[in-house]
Amino acid sequence: MVAVWTCGFACPSAAIEVQPAQIHIQLALDRGKEAAAHRRAPETFYTRFGSDEDLHAGGFLVTKLGGLSVLATHMALRGLEPSAADIAQVTEASTMLVSTVILGDSPSFAVSSYIVLDQGGKVVKPATVRVDGLAGRSSTWPKSPKFRAKVVATFSYADFDPNAQTTITVFPATGGEVHFSLNFADID
Repeated sequence: MVAVWTCGFACPSAAIEVQPAQIHIQLALDRGKEAAAHRRAPETFYTRFGSDEDLHAGGFLVTKLGGLSVLATHMALRGLEPSAADIAQVTEASTMLVSTVILGDSPSFAVSSYIVLDQGGKVVKPATVRVDGLAGRSSTWPKSPKFRAKVVATFSYADFDPNAQTTITVFPATGGEVHFSLNFADID
């Protein structure tokens, strides 16, 4: 079973907003300011999946509206407001970030790993993929799993359905697969 955590605040829309309306933009910015007023971390607005425990795979994604809330929180914690250029940079982004953490037994196990989205049999390839060249030690080191590494990808909004049931699959270079199931319709 895979759990999905979202920001914990009232979400301004249903499904990932590819072209958010001004009302959604303002609500996302207001959520960020409110989070800062309560001294909540900007990461509150990441959509988390999998496990947040050290010895299990997991990750998060950041949508445009989530990114606006993160931006507003960061700025408000410093007593600032996001500029129009800052807001435009987030809302005009062509890609969504997906960051995963996987486990393995060698420091370089994640090198050449890959990640895709599967939406009902349609495989969506990433625009970019970045992996940790040298994984960090896990809390069980020297026992297995010895290492934790990030596999981070961006996916073009034009390539995926923002309302679809989606499986994020990570293919570690050392073999195997790690799957995370999410319903994009439940994410803002």
